Amino acid sequence: MTRAAFILSLGAAALLATPAAAATWVPASEIVGQTVQVETNGTINSINFKPGGSAEIMTPAGRVVPASWTASGGKLCLLTGGASECVAYSQPFQAGQSVTVTSDCGSTSRWLANAVNTAPAPEPKAAGERG
Repeated sequence: MTRAAFILSLGAAALLATPAAAATWVPASEIVGQTVQVETNGTINSINFKPGGSAEIMTPAGRVVPASWTASGGKLCLLTGGASECVAYSQPFQAGQSVTVTSDCGSTSRWLANAVNTAPAPEPKAAGERG
């Protein structure tokens, strides 16, 4: 590796580690409007994470269970009826890559995002007087 490439890679790593880069990610924004398959004890439910914190859980039998969700403090939580369950959540889901988690209720499940949203591109800066 050349010295220039090494310095460039260090700069990229430093940029990714800065609070400004981390601040651009809004927890769960990658799954809003998307469906995530959650397999627990051999049963696969599909959860549609809707904007505004509402969700629908679709059971294998075709039943739709209304729910709500939140993502903050390193946790992704689902609330149905009066029961809630949270799983550790510290980084965005990647489409097609499953994540195995244990909930605060002690249940282990595998989460698989079918698709994810991409971060919006930054708005171009307006050119100054000199271009």
